[in-house]
Amino acid sequence: MALSDESAAGAPEEQEEDAGRESDALARGAALEAFGESAETRALLGRLRDVHGDRAAREVALERFRVIMDKYQEQPHLLDPHLEWMMTLLLDIVQEKTSSPTLVHLAFKFLYIITKVRGYKIFLRLFPHEVADVQPVLDMFTNQDPRDYETWETRYMLLLWLSVTCLIPFDFSRLDGNLAAQPGPARIPVMDRILQIAESYLVVSDKARDAAAVLVSKFITRPDVKQKKMATFLDWALRTLACSSFQTIEGTITMNGVLQALAQIFKHGKREDCLPYASIVLKCLDACRLSEGNHTPLRKLGMKLVQRLGLTFLRPRVAKWRYHRGYRSLAANLKLPTQKQNEQTAHTETSDGEDDYDVPEEVENVIEQLLAGLKDKDTVVRWSAAKGIGRMAGRLPQDMADDVVGSMLDCFSFQETDNAWHGGCLALAELGRRGLLLPARLTDVVAVIRRALTYDEKRGACSVGANVRDAACYVCWAFARAYEPAELRPFVAEISSALLIVTVFDRNVNCRRAASAAFQENVGRQGTFPHGIDILTTADYFAVGNRASCFLVISVFIAGFPEYTQPMIDHLVTMKISHWDRVIRELSAKALRNLAWCAPEYCATHVFPKLLSLTQSPDLHTRHGAILACGEVTCTLYGFATQGGRPVTDYLDERALQGLKQIHQQLYDHQLYRGLGGELMRQADLGQQQETLWSGGLSASLWSLQIRNTTASHVYEMVLTYGEEVTGNQALDEVMTVLGETVWDAELPLVREQRNRLCDL
Repeated sequence: MALSDESAAGAPEEQEEDAGRESDALARGAALEAFGESAETRALLGRLRDVHGDRAAREVALERFRVIMDKYQEQPHLLDPHLEWMMTLLLDIVQEKTSSPTLVHLAFKFLYIITKVRGYKIFLRLFPHEVADVQPVLDMFTNQDPRDYETWETRYMLLLWLSVTCLIPFDFSRLDGNLAAQPGPARIPVMDRILQIAESYLVVSDKARDAAAVLVSKFITRPDVKQKKMATFLDWALRTLACSSFQTIEGTITMNGVLQALAQIFKHGKREDCLPYASIVLKCLDACRLSEGNHTPLRKLGMKLVQRLGLTFLRPRVAKWRYHRGYRSLAANLKLPTQKQNEQTAHTETSDGEDDYDVPEEVENVIEQLLAGLKDKDTVVRWSAAKGIGRMAGRLPQDMADDVVGSMLDCFSFQETDNAWHGGCLALAELGRRGLLLPARLTDVVAVIRRALTYDEKRGACSVGANVRDAACYVCWAFARAYEPAELRPFVAEISSALLIVTVFDRNVNCRRAASAAFQENVGRQGTFPHGIDILTTADYFAVGNRASCFLVISVFIAGFPEYTQPMIDHLVTMKISHWDRVIRELSAKALRNLAWCAPEYCATHVFPKLLSLTQSPDLHTRHGAILACGEVTCTLYGFATQGGRPVTDYLDERALQGLKQIHQQLYDHQLYRGLGGELMRQADLGQQQETLWSGGLSASLWSLQIRNTTASHVYEMVLTYGEEVTGNQALDEVMTVLGETVWDAELPLVREQRNRLCDL
C-alpha cells in the first residue's frame, strides 16, 4: 500500500490509465517458474579466466550476467538452488594463488551482482566460515585501497565475508598464538586488526560502509570481544559522532556509517550487554540534533537507533493485556474450541505476569522522539517511527501504552500537516496489527480513519493527501486481520461505505486499488460487509484502474445496494463537486446524475437545495461544480418524473425552480462571468441551462403559462449571450426567429410543435 509522498497533482487520466496498464503487464510478467539461464550462467562463469584480460570481452560478460540476474529481481528465491555452485565457481577464482588482481576483482563484481538481487542476508550463509578462512580474508585487505572507487565491490564482499568468519566459536586470542615470542616485527592481534578494518571502512563514502556496519554488529557482540572491545568501540563511535556535522559532506558520510553500526549493535547485541551504554548513546544522539538536518538517511538511522535504545531500556516480554485473535496457523484455527481455549490459557500463563513495573525515565524521551518522527517530511522516517512505536508499545504497561495511543491520535488534527496524518495512520496500523490497539479505542480510531480516507488538502494548483488516504486503507486492511468480526460489527457500515467511496471516487489510482484490496480483505476475513462478494466481482483490482468507469459505471452498480446509496451521494456533494481538478468535478456531476436515479426523493429534498446554495459560493471550484451538478440532477429528476407520467414540480417545488432560473442572473449581477473564472462560469452555466431548459424547462413549460413565458425568455437570453456556442452557426437565425415569433401562451398543441422544432434545431 500505499507508504509514498507523491503529490496528488499528476498527469491526465489517459496517462494514469497507461500507467495502470503498464503495472498490470508487469504484474503478469512476474511469473517465472525456475532459473532458466543456469547453463548459460555456468558457461559464463567458466569463461572468466579467459576473458578477464580483454576489456571489451570482460564488459560484455559482466553486462550479460547483470541482465540475467536483473530478470529475477522480483522473484529472487528462484536463484536459491543455484547460489551455492555459483559462489563456489567464483570463490575458487578468488582463492587461487595464480589469479591476477583484475580476475579477482571481476569475480567479486559477479558476487556483488548476485548479492544485489538476492540480498546479503541470504548470501552470507554460503561464505566459507572455517577457522582457516579468517587469516586469508584479513590478508586480502592489505592489498585494498579504500580510495580506489573502481574496486569497491571487492571491499564490500570482503567485509561481508569477514563478518561471517567472525562467528567462529573460538576465542580470537587462540589465533594469535604467542605474539611476543614470534621473531620479526610485532604483529597486531587478530581482534585489533578486525576492529581497525571495521572502523576505517565505516567512514568511507561507498557501499563498503554498509558492509562494515554488518561486520561491527557481528564482531562487537561476540562474547570474547564485547568484554575487551565494546566500550572502546562505543567510545570511538560517540567521539566520532560528536566531532561530525551533518552540514558537511564528510560529516554526513561519517555519521551515516557510525549510526548504522550503533543501530546494528543495539539490534543484535544482548540487552544486558548494551544496557549500561544505552543512556550515554541516547544523550549523544540527542546532542546531534539529526531532526534539524535535511539528510533523510541520517534522520532515518537516527529514528532506528532511538527505537533500538528504547527497546534496550524495556525488558523483553509478551504484553499480557494485548488483544488476541485466533492464531497465525490455519490448522490451529480449525481445531476444536476446547483445544484452542487450552492453548490460549497456556499462552497467557507464559506471558509476563507483572503488568506494573518501573519504566526508566529515558523511555519517555524515546517515545517523544518517535511521536515527533511520525510528522517527519519523509516517508521512510515516518515508517521507521511507526514501527518503533509498535515495538515499544508491546513492552509497555497497558496504561502507558494507552497514553501513547492518545498522543498519537493528536496527529489527526486539521492543524497538523499531511505528514502527521500519514505517520499517524502508519502507527495505528502497526498497533492494530500487533494487537496493541484494544477494542475500547476503536470508536475514536474509526472516526479519525474515516476522515483520513477522504483527506485532501488543497495546496496551490494541486492538493496533497494521496499518501494519507493510501495509509488509511492500510489501517482498514490491518484491522480486518487483527480483530474478531464481533469487535468490528458496530463499525461495519462506516468502514464499508468509506472504503467503497475511495474505491470508486478517489482521483488517485493507487488509492482506489488500495481501498479495493482493503475491502476485499474485510469481506474475506470479517464476513460482515453487506453484499461484499457481489461488489468485489465488479470493483476488483483491475476494474478500478479506469477512473471514468469507476465514476460512471461501477458507482451505479454499488449504489444499487441501499446501504451505500446515500453515503455515496453525500460524498459527491460534500467533497467532489468542489474538487480542485476540473475533470473530477465534471465526472462527479455526471455521477450524481446517474446516482439520482437510485434515490430521486432524497436528491430532490436534500441534495438539490444544497447544490443551489453552493452555486453562490465564493469559491470558484465549488460554484462551478454545483452549477454543473444542478443541471445534471435536474435532468434526472425530469426524466424520472416523465417515466412516471408526473410533472417535474412533484419533485422540484416552486422555490427550487425559481432558484434554478435565477442562477444565470445572479452570476451576471455579481459579474462572475468576468475575470479569472469567467470562462469556467460561462461554460458551466451554458451546460446547466442546456440541461434544464432544453431537456426539462421547455417540457415543463407545457404545463404552466407562467413557466412557459419565463423559460422562453431565459432561452432567448441564453442564445443572445452565447450565440453560436448553443445553436451552431447555421441554425442561429432560425432559432431567434422561432423564439421571437412564437406566442408561448397559445394553445398547447401549437406550443408543443414549436418546442419540438427548437429541440431539433
